[in-house]
Amino acid sequence: MLEVKELKVSYGQSEVIGSLDFTLEKNETLAIMGRNGMGKTTLMKALMGILRSRKGSVKLAGKDLTAMESYQRVAAGLAYVPQGRMIFGTMTVEENIRTGLETAADKRIPDDIYSLFPVLHDMRKRKGGNLSGGQQQQLAIARALVSNPKVLILDEPTEGIQPSVIKDIAKVLNEIRKMREISIIVSEQVLSFTLAIADRLMVIDKGRFIHENRRADVDAARIRQYLAV
Repeated sequence: MLEVKELKVSYGQSEVIGSLDFTLEKNETLAIMGRNGMGKTTLMKALMGILRSRKGSVKLAGKDLTAMESYQRVAAGLAYVPQGRMIFGTMTVEENIRTGLETAADKRIPDDIYSLFPVLHDMRKRKGGNLSGGQQQQLAIARALVSNPKVLILDEPTEGIQPSVIKDIAKVLNEIRKMREISIIVSEQVLSFTLAIADRLMVIDKGRFIHENRRADVDAARIRQYLAV
């Protein structure tokens, strides 16, 4: 579904991502784990075209996205939930969700959105800035989903969220994959969350992948060592 080859990303003269290669299968959830500053967010932004790559290619279902702007990648089937959620605080929940419909042919909010996130239905007239962190994260995911993506990209979705809500988000992501049959790529540091959703884990360190495992084969102690500061 997603194929990344020889991807390089730099900030000025400083190379942050160094020649990464990976694939994401249809209906697969891939977790990219690593400590802060190792390149996770840079990679997510490069996949979305927010940051330009110096080299390499990104293909979605065989379509080359490399030269596309972010909005074109959304229209092609990528959706992005950024780190920090970035919802619009002065807009209502419903208005926030509708901003994700810009590239959709049908401008109505799909029924399954409120089925997946019943709390958003109850709060649809409330300002986004008045929601809790967990509710804002659900809103950010809902906003991304209404574009009906082939691949959903989430950057640090558990950041600043209490453990009970983290479990709820894991449950929702698994339900989304069943209902929509989409692929998910998530950058994350919370191993328990990753093991609840991911088919495959990759560890990034200084812009390069240093470890990969199927979930069934994961050595949790080893992963925690990679994540330790």
